[in-house]
Amino acid sequence: MKVTLFIPCFIDACFPKAGASVVQILERLGHTIDYPQELTCCGQPAFNSGYWEETRPVAAKVLARLKDAEVVVIVSGSCGAMIKNFYPELFKDTPQEADALRLSAKCYEFSDFLVTKLGVTDLGAQFPHRVTFHDGCHGRRELGLKAQPRALMAAVRGLQLVEMEEAETCCGFGGTFSAKFPMISSAMGEGKVASALETEAEYIVSNDSSCLMHIQGLIDRQGKPLKTIHLAEVLNNR
Repeated sequence: MKVTLFIPCFIDACFPKAGASVVQILERLGHTIDYPQELTCCGQPAFNSGYWEETRPVAAKVLARLKDAEVVVIVSGSCGAMIKNFYPELFKDTPQEADALRLSAKCYEFSDFLVTKLGVTDLGAQFPHRVTFHDGCHGRRELGLKAQPRALMAAVRGLQLVEMEEAETCCGFGGTFSAKFPMISSAMGEGKVASALETEAEYIVSNDSSCLMHIQGLIDRQGKPLKTIHLAEVLNNR
């Protein structure tokens, strides 16, 4: 099928390897990729801060470009939740409401697309490391993602998944939350790092580069022997 990718701001600007990994994986599976480079932000920062009127012009550009796509794959639980769950709310009682609902029905976060839509779990990947998984808030609570990334990791040769006690606890990033409440955000992130360290994992894996950026910053500041990596990069390691 023709897969239209939405690459979030954080991945485009800071973690392009995650986006490239998604492209390479989907092309190996035989799909055609459409990547609309003119799209940037989905509007989530303004939306989460309560500026819905200011969000709509940003989101309207995304909606207009994606509404006719066959299927949309989003490389982030947070941006995925914004487009799939919150665009219908944002555009409710507007002329774009029907388009937002149709787009929502064909939007998938990357791991969900592989497992739920394609029925694929084994990508022939190898990653001989001990890892633990961070469930980002939007992916877990808004999109219901839990089994999908774990099913994919279970098929990776050499990967040993050790669940941390605080796997579903917020890392403290929360987008604008970390800028408004840096001390609380850092304290929450330190709790996540401590929980991951208890597993003796080498890597923290997640679907959200924004969470991983926050966590890696705290790890580096503490000088801890732990690294973060996006799930797509693990699945693309051959």
